[in-house]
Amino acid sequence: MDSLATSPFTLEINRVLKAPPAAIWKCWTVPELMMQWFCPRPWKVVKADMDLRVGGEANYLMQGPNGESVPTGGVYLHIEENRRIVFTDAFRAGWLPSEKPFMVAEVKLSATPENFTHYIARAHHWNAKDMEDHQKMGFEAGWNAAADQLEELARKL
Repeated sequence: MDSLATSPFTLEINRVLKAPPAAIWKCWTVPELMMQWFCPRPWKVVKADMDLRVGGEANYLMQGPNGESVPTGGVYLHIEENRRIVFTDAFRAGWLPSEKPFMVAEVKLSATPENFTHYIARAHHWNAKDMEDHQKMGFEAGWNAAADQLEELARKL
């Protein structure tokens, strides 16, 4: 499966993280590690369940500093160890449709000559409104803050 094409409804961060791809991958695929970086502080992930296989379900519970709780979940569409992961909230386990699909997320990792990671994270939305809502939620700042936390954790592994 080649990379998903971008559309007018795609948001993206594209940067180099100063950690090797295998460490970044581990942070994306081990629940205990994901809980340490996945949402920007002071928010935190308090629960992470992952069935890392195509069609496997992932569920996370994010908690805000004032007690807010935001459950998120979906299924994996593509997994290529140390290189690429694609997932969507459009489905739940058993390929059952979710109440409202919001996006397909794609994370691509590739090694740089320094053995750092060229990191591309994309959010592909179904329509302009969902993309604009995601921008208003703070996509750029939030996903970059999470990537900073990911890099920090991966460098310690």
